[in-house]
Amino acid sequence: MIHPAGPPALIIAAPRSGAGKTTVTLGLLRALRRRGLAVQPFKSGPDYIDPAFHEVAAGRPSYNLDSWAMGADLIATLAATASMDAEISVAEGVMGLFDGAAARGQSGSGTTADLASLLGWPVVLVLDVTGQTETAAAVALGCARYRDDVDIAGVILNRVASARHLALIAPAFERIKLPVFGAVLRDERIALPERHLGLVQAREIAAIDQHLDRLADVVDAAVDVDAIRRSARSAKVLPATSDERSNESKHHLPLPGQRIALAQDRAFSFMYPHLLRQWRRAGAEIIPFSPLARRIVFAQVFAHWPNVPFPSTVSAGAIWCWGAGSRMPTGAGTR
Repeated sequence: MIHPAGPPALIIAAPRSGAGKTTVTLGLLRALRRRGLAVQPFKSGPDYIDPAFHEVAAGRPSYNLDSWAMGADLIATLAATASMDAEISVAEGVMGLFDGAAARGQSGSGTTADLASLLGWPVVLVLDVTGQTETAAAVALGCARYRDDVDIAGVILNRVASARHLALIAPAFERIKLPVFGAVLRDERIALPERHLGLVQAREIAAIDQHLDRLADVVDAAVDVDAIRRSARSAKVLPATSDERSNESKHHLPLPGQRIALAQDRAFSFMYPHLLRQWRRAGAEIIPFSPLARRIVFAQVFAHWPNVPFPSTVSAGAIWCWGAGSRMPTGAGTR
């Protein structure tokens, strides 16, 4: 039997990449947390970088929900179990709302729209209105009508140039009866630092908490956070069994070992939290180590999980250390 459950939730999405999804999501997460709410973050797709920012903003791990790689049952289970003690869940979308893989995967093509349809979570659309007035409403209306199974709860206008600019945009949204939850003025000071592979990682930003507080200040001042909270809805489809552990266990990867060495430092930081939870529930001990610091101790370790290094932070020496220079002891790789 499937039934609505879990805390109210919503998805922050956009018509394209670079519209400001992450900035708005982080500001909203921190603003809700400052209200004393337990906020559970999620990320649509396989992204590792955004969830690290989510965790700092919300104070709890962010879980990936990927319709291309995960079946509907696993997505529903993760959405339910990760948010069991939360009061609201906020998911950040990926790319444009309807953008994903060319071929369908496990339960969809990896689009934010697929996730919204599967869970029944409403979408708050972030629109970069640079150089636009009424066209912004036309884009939003197209997104709202493109799929009947995706509910657009309203929009947040981003990079608004001035009060006059907003006055030219707002009437069109009144005509199409799509709520405008707020308008964030253009401000380069709230932009997160980037490089060629995307955002600089959260752990590399020394003043990350201060920056997130600035984002929350902006969102609190420019956006009706309470109206957004009221637009959130519980998931429409959750696990068929009331025993979440039993349901989640059907989707486990095989446990690689009872003692697992996990590469974890400034460069080697990519890890799905639901895998760590599964391993710990199965009784595994997880031992972090740092390839960058060349502190690699494999004594009595029966498996290792190397992670993927973030190229911009890995030196040639570290790559050598993790490659030819750091071999597992005989028999330690599989048990």
